Amino acid sequence: MENCIFCKIIKKEVPSHIVYENDNFLAFLDINPQSPGHCQIIPKEHHRWVWDVPNVGEYFEVARKIAKAQRKAFNTDWILSKIVGDEVEHAHIWVYPNNKVSGDKKDFKENAQKITANLE
Repeated sequence: MENCIFCKIIKKEVPSHIVYENDNFLAFLDINPQSPGHCQIIPKEHHRWVWDVPNVGEYFEVARKIAKAQRKAFNTDWILSKIVGDEVEHAHIWVYPNNKVSGDKKDFKENAQKITANLE
């Protein structure tokens, strides 16, 4: 998709704070975070809806990996997830710590480092 912002992030045409990447999926910090460490998890292949991603099991394993890293990084058990898909027409899962965690939600460099340091 030529004008899809997430496809441009995948191609590294648009800068982002990537916290995880494998052959099929990418996780990066949301530019308008709900809380520190708020991530978008997207398939590298363009699909409009999460439910259309062929390897959805692997997709949710990546979401779990990010959520577990966030729990450690932000010292909380309360990690939220959200799947709506109305803002960007590319499948995406929001995964983010609750809004009671401390830290600056716009400190992208620090928040990305915290998450990547806690990936298993």
